[in-house]
Amino acid sequence: MQDLKTPPHNIEAERAVLGSILLDTTGRGDERIMDLCLTSGITPETFYDPRNKTIFSTMLLLNRLGKPLDALMLIENLRVDSKIDSVGGVAYIQSLIDQTPTSAHAEHYIEIIRSKHLRRVMIERATKVVEKCYDEGEWPDSQAVLGEAEKAFLEIGVKGDGTMAWDAAVNQSFNRLNAMFASNGSTFEGLSTGLTHLDEKLQGLKKSEMIVIAARPSVGKTSLAMNIAESCALGLNMNNVPVKCDGGKRHPVMIFSLEMPVEALTNRMVAGRAQINTWRLNRNLCAKAEKNQLMQNLFIAAGELKEAPIYVDDSAGLDIMDLRARARRAKKQYGIELIVIDYLQLCTCREAARQGGRQIEVGMISQQIKAMAKELKIPVIVLSQLSRANEQRGDKFERPKLSDLRDSGAIEQDADVVFLLRRPSRTPSDPDSGDERLAIIDVAKNRNGETGEVQVNFVREYTRFFDREIHSDAITNQTSSEIPPEPNEEYLQDPMF
Repeated sequence: MQDLKTPPHNIEAERAVLGSILLDTTGRGDERIMDLCLTSGITPETFYDPRNKTIFSTMLLLNRLGKPLDALMLIENLRVDSKIDSVGGVAYIQSLIDQTPTSAHAEHYIEIIRSKHLRRVMIERATKVVEKCYDEGEWPDSQAVLGEAEKAFLEIGVKGDGTMAWDAAVNQSFNRLNAMFASNGSTFEGLSTGLTHLDEKLQGLKKSEMIVIAARPSVGKTSLAMNIAESCALGLNMNNVPVKCDGGKRHPVMIFSLEMPVEALTNRMVAGRAQINTWRLNRNLCAKAEKNQLMQNLFIAAGELKEAPIYVDDSAGLDIMDLRARARRAKKQYGIELIVIDYLQLCTCREAARQGGRQIEVGMISQQIKAMAKELKIPVIVLSQLSRANEQRGDKFERPKLSDLRDSGAIEQDADVVFLLRRPSRTPSDPDSGDERLAIIDVAKNRNGETGEVQVNFVREYTRFFDREIHSDAITNQTSSEIPPEPNEEYLQDPMF
């Protein structure tokens, strides 16, 4: 596509930046303006004039080598590299100094050329998007083009060199560790899961972490993820008490529900929070007084959840790049602090699919999810299926291992934390098979903390997890008539689990 317009630029400001660097060095013997350029993200590409681009590249080289940044050294290096004539000779270098009266306004000049460069980048990326819109042969999917457009423009705002000054990183770590001393172990770094003992082991769901919840079908991985999402969004733990670590603050949550429609998800969440046994209610097994109490619970639960900052995208078969684009948009629009993806194997990846092989595709999806967590600087919970290997290797307890993660070993490699969820009641040979409420969250991998098993209670009637000791006491204090009967096999096979 031909563009007859001249791209935005300001040659005078470019010359003033280069002149300020030379003036600053020759005048005071330091390199303050060059440091200012580097911290402002100025690169050779920021300059429009090829001469200025070449000169700044040479200045960068001198700076890296620790050599003086004066006119003499600059001219000498340009001569050695046979570039002095291409930039206009010694006269052009001298004119940079002569036509820049002072370096005092260097910040203003730098901001001008940064602004012009930003406009050129936007034009360049917009042009590429327009070309993709016309090229229906190579880009038949308009949603894919939209995803590429969002990615291209959102990356402009977050682009950086990905580095942090070492002293700043040390100070950050010191402040974090010092806060732990001050709190006497009563606080942790990340978001609360709502489960006390799991929080103690993890010290919270930390920023930029990819957390995998893996289990066989119908064990409760979706329930666990939704419980954690609900707890973060409401600022309440599983026992409806404000989370201590941040005073009950609410954290916006984004849920990508690739398996379940949003209606099924909200039905489960509202019924679970109200502690309504939908199986009994549907079959009219509740007494009138019990129905009245449940209706009251329902109104309260619905009212609380309506105010929760939860955002759901239930698009099926999302391409991972589309998912990343939607996540970026949600982060900018709603300030999302946690993302839940249900589940990984239902994502697709067009790029990897062309290469063939499901393992390659799942590996690429896993890498993209980890990259998204780092880019957005928030924890991302992703659900994953387990293979049948734990049922086939002769382990009578059928305990899953990290190697059982389905379709790709890349998931195990990319994940920062992996939960392997199991319920002993589903394995007759397990010594704890008689405990219907026992669920075990095996923290099989924790890159930044402790591993090991955490025992919790899973109440199937409400599809909710609870701290084991606290909830066991609550159940014990109920009368036998208040404890709901165990659902039959038909209920257990319900896809809502």
